[in-house]
Amino acid sequence: MSSHHGHGHGHGHDGPIAIGQNAARIVIGTVVALGVVVLAGLVILWPSQQTVDIPLPFQNASGGAVVTEAATVVGQSIGPCGSPSAGRVFGGAPTPPPMSSYDCTRSVIAIESGPNAGTKTLFEIAPGPGQPDLRVGDNIRVVRGTDASGTTIYGFDDYARGFPLLAIVLVFALVIIVVARWRGFRALLGLLFTFAVVVTFLLPALLDGKPAIPVALVAGGVILYVVLYLAHGVSMRTSSALLGTLAAMLLAAVLSWATIRLTHLTGLSEEQNTNVATYLQHVSITGLLLAGFIIGTIGVLNDVTITQASAAFELAALDPDSTRRTVFTATMRVGRDHIASTVYTLVFAYAGGALPLLLLFSVAGRSVNDVLVGDAVAIEIARSAVGGIALALSVPLTTGIAVILARPFGTLRAGRTAGTSRADSTARPARTGATPRVARTEGMPRSARTEGTPRSARYVDDERTEPNPRTAPPAPPRRSGGAHRSRD
Repeated sequence: MSSHHGHGHGHGHDGPIAIGQNAARIVIGTVVALGVVVLAGLVILWPSQQTVDIPLPFQNASGGAVVTEAATVVGQSIGPCGSPSAGRVFGGAPTPPPMSSYDCTRSVIAIESGPNAGTKTLFEIAPGPGQPDLRVGDNIRVVRGTDASGTTIYGFDDYARGFPLLAIVLVFALVIIVVARWRGFRALLGLLFTFAVVVTFLLPALLDGKPAIPVALVAGGVILYVVLYLAHGVSMRTSSALLGTLAAMLLAAVLSWATIRLTHLTGLSEEQNTNVATYLQHVSITGLLLAGFIIGTIGVLNDVTITQASAAFELAALDPDSTRRTVFTATMRVGRDHIASTVYTLVFAYAGGALPLLLLFSVAGRSVNDVLVGDAVAIEIARSAVGGIALALSVPLTTGIAVILARPFGTLRAGRTAGTSRADSTARPARTGATPRVARTEGMPRSARTEGTPRSARYVDDERTEPNPRTAPPAPPRRSGGAHRSRD
C-alpha cells in the first residue's frame, strides 16, 4: 500500500507539474518579451520637445492661449441692445444704449476670478439657435481678452461644470470602491494611469507626426500591462488575458488599416477632423482614425478577455477531473453569451453618439443606401465591425491560452502511470458480460482499495470511462466488518 502511494506521489509531481511549469515559463517569457518590445517602442516613439503654434481660432487677440475666468449671472432683463458696457468691465450699472434698437436679453455678469475679480460686465444675447440660455444664478466661464485698443473685454465661453462633474465622478468612484472594494480602487488607479498615457504620450506623439498605428499599439500595450496587473493581480489567469488582449488588439490594428484603406474613409465629415486638417496639416487624419479604432477596442477587449480567463480557471478548479476539451467547451459557452451582449453594447454606444447625425440624414430626403455609405455613418459602421470582429476572435484565443495554463498537458494522464493501472481502479467488463465493470477486492478496506490511485486516473483526456448505471452489472456486496477481521 505504501509503495503504491509513494509511486503515485512521485508521478503526480514529475509529470503534470513539470509540463505545467513549461507552459508557465513559455507564457511568462512571452509576456516579458512583449513587455520589452512595448517599452522599446515607448522610447523610440516618445514625442520630441518641439512646440506647435496655437491655431488661429484658438488664439486670443495677442496670439496667446485663450484665458477663461469664473463668473456668475447676477441680473437679467430684456431691453434694447447696443450698450457701450457690453463685454466691458464696470463697477456699478451698465451704460444704456445711445439709441433704441432691437431688443435682446441683457445679462449682468459678476466676474469672480482674474485681474478684474469683483467687477461686472454685460452680455447682450440675441435670441436664436446656438445662443446660451442664461438664468440668474448660473455659474459660467467667461473668456478674457483685449480689443484693438488694448482694453480688456469679456465674452461667454461655457457653463461652469466643475462641481457637478466632480460630484458625479466622486459618486462613481465611491460606488466602484464599495462594490468591488480593493480591486475597484485599483481599477480606478488604472483609469488615472490610462488618462496619463493618453495625455503625456499618445496625443503628443500624434501631434509630433509619429506613425499612428505603432503609437496606438504602444500606448495600448502600456495601458494593458499596467491596468490588467494592477486591477487583477499578477497571476497566470491575468497573463493569459493579457496575451489574448494584445493579440486581439494587434488584429484590430490590421483590420482597421485594411478597412480604412478599402473603404476610402477620410474622416473629414466630422468638424473636429476638418479643423485638424486645416490648422494641423502635419497630422494625418487617417492616422487619427486608425488610432481611434485601435484605442476604442481596448476597453471591450479587456472586459471580455479577463472574464474568459477567470471562467476557464474557475471551471478547471471546480472539477479537477475535467478534461481540457470540457473546460474549453464550458468556457466558450460563457464567452458566446458575453459576445452576444457585448456586441450590442459596442454597436449601441456608437449609434448613440451618431444620433444627431442620423436625425439630420432622416430629414434630408436621401436614400438609406446613400446615408449608410456616407463617410460619417460609414466610419461608425466600420468602427463597430472592427471592434466586433476583434471581440469575437479574442474569446477563443484567450480561452485556449487560459485552458492550457489551467489544465496543462499531461495532467490527466498522470494517474495512468501513478503506480496503478487504469484497469486496477476502473475495469471495463469483458465482452461476454461475465466480468463486472467495477472490480472490487474482496475483504480489502475501501481506503486500501483506492490508496495510490488519484481520481484523475479514471480520466484520460477526453475518453469517457465512468460506468453507465443502466448497463453495468451491480458490484458485489461489501462484506461485514466481522468477515473482514476473520480474513486478516
